[in-house]
Amino acid sequence: MPRAKNVLWIMCDQLRYDYLGCTGHPTLKTPNIDAMAKRGVLFSKAYVQSPICGPSRMSFYTGRYMRSHGSHWNGWPLRVGEPTLGDHLKTIGVRNVLVGKTHMAPDLEGMKALGIPPESMIGVHVAECGFEPYERDDGLHPTGRPRPKYDEYLRSQGFEATNPWEHWANSGAAEDGSLQNGWLLVHADKAARVPDEHSETPYMTRRAMDFIGEAETDGRPWCLHLSYIKPHWPYIAPEPYASMYSTDDMIPAIRSERERQNPHPVFGAYMDMRYSRNMARDDAREKVIPTYMGLITQIDDQMGVLMKFLEERGLTETTMIVFTSDHGDYLGDHWMGEKDLFHEQSAKIPLIIIDPSKEADATRGTRCDALVEGIDLAPTFVDYFGGKVPGHILEGRSLLPLLRGPTPGDWRKVAFSEYDYAMQDVRLKLNQPIERCRLFMVFDGRWKYIHASGFRPMLYDLETDPDEFLDRGDDPECAGVIARLQAELFDWALHPNDHITTPREKIANYADSQLQVKGGILIGVWDEAELASIKDGIAQRAKL
Repeated sequence: MPRAKNVLWIMCDQLRYDYLGCTGHPTLKTPNIDAMAKRGVLFSKAYVQSPICGPSRMSFYTGRYMRSHGSHWNGWPLRVGEPTLGDHLKTIGVRNVLVGKTHMAPDLEGMKALGIPPESMIGVHVAECGFEPYERDDGLHPTGRPRPKYDEYLRSQGFEATNPWEHWANSGAAEDGSLQNGWLLVHADKAARVPDEHSETPYMTRRAMDFIGEAETDGRPWCLHLSYIKPHWPYIAPEPYASMYSTDDMIPAIRSERERQNPHPVFGAYMDMRYSRNMARDDAREKVIPTYMGLITQIDDQMGVLMKFLEERGLTETTMIVFTSDHGDYLGDHWMGEKDLFHEQSAKIPLIIIDPSKEADATRGTRCDALVEGIDLAPTFVDYFGGKVPGHILEGRSLLPLLRGPTPGDWRKVAFSEYDYAMQDVRLKLNQPIERCRLFMVFDGRWKYIHASGFRPMLYDLETDPDEFLDRGDDPECAGVIARLQAELFDWALHPNDHITTPREKIANYADSQLQVKGGILIGVWDEAELASIKDGIAQRAKL
């Protein structure tokens, strides 16, 4: 019997597109990820549908834009009944399994209204975003929050504490042995107290391998979402990664004084956020960035472990492997910390896909410059498993054509991303009503247009200004470009895929086959002769 197809979908949290060797970083060592790029396709223009964890991931997991699934912020539930990748894979007999982070919040009110117990089989499916949770760990566990299984693991290894996640894996020690809180940027240059093999990234790799080993005896095809917690903050790494890189390995900050001179109000408000003010400091960058790089190399080393594990079991021949991120990290570029806005450092992500099919042999080791969106992965997986992509629900497009040949002529001409800052202090700074705290990005590969409700737009020309220093949103010479991209946004906003309960084939068949007349609903028919003519036409079409 031929082996079942599988998908291993690896996602890092807050990994920038340009912090890999294969995407151009001059000093960062990622030989295993670079080798993955040589075995597959590296997508150079992949963008998330929202530059923040929760909404971005909900778009990945539903294959739908933020405006469609409605989860606009971290912790906002995905409503009960919103179709997910797990639902689409379940219909074709594929397990959709999670190891690591999702940032999913259950719609408890919706489940209660429908009488669905959260602990029931259906309740778990809904609460876990359509995933079978082999081990869920959303990565941030301050004291007072529910504890992860990882705490139990650390205690079993002798790392006792009230909060082992924080006190061992995400804290350092001073020379006198006192605890140094890893949440604080000032301690980012200290080594985590836990040894490498017991830190979060290797632990999650082993849990993924545990599942894969168990799944071999099960025999069913699977999609495993291995969702790493790092290099997201707390920025702290175990040795040898904590001291692997120094300030000499850092690339210069991508920022200009011009950006701070009369900036767009939204951009200016974000530059004034606490995390931006701190990460714009040179001393903060010098502590954080070498550690951020170390965390990435740790992930790369685990990719080596994982790829060897798959090869030894012959699984690389049937397993599609995807390596990506949920968004980037400013790291002080553009005078910003965190993510949030739409500069390349935030909205653009690394994306490598290895398609084991023979049809993909011609594209191995190549770079694809087509505009790709995070929502494209869900239809890609359904397509790879041989399922019919439900186009009336999924708003992305399967990437299989790009993995197996040249970019189709009808491929998308613009990419979209959205952001809702209603939950942020920025709303208060700008005195904006909640429903108007919306940003929309339209990018055509050269021009990046950002619609900001209540304000003038932002506009960047990445051909003449690749670093995005010059906002031309109020430049009269760019009026034509702005009008064109506004029209793209208008068209996109008016045509969501919201026929989610009725497939297009059914809609088409209703008129094409005159189902209303067939059902005896004779609206506006004049007489028997006209009715006979209509029925004759139905019969003639049925013969075609």
